[in-house]
Amino acid sequence: MSLPVRAYRLLLSPWVGHGCRYQPTCSAYALEALALHGAVKGSWLTARRIASCHPWGGQGYDPVPGADPDWDRDHRP
Repeated sequence: MSLPVRAYRLLLSPWVGHGCRYQPTCSAYALEALALHGAVKGSWLTARRIASCHPWGGQGYDPVPGADPDWDRDHRP
């Protein structure tokens, strides 16, 4: 499942630019979500993150759930 993300990072990312609204970037988020949560939930988390990447969406630090327990404790319901 991570192959399309790695291909994007290698082939398309240099052309798209580096104006990501989030930290970690969406591609880094996708790789981490897939590694931590597997194909189904990791794909869902990635799709939800990409869908929020628009001018009226979020920005800033947004780690994968479970990747930063301190942040999860303070910011997630």
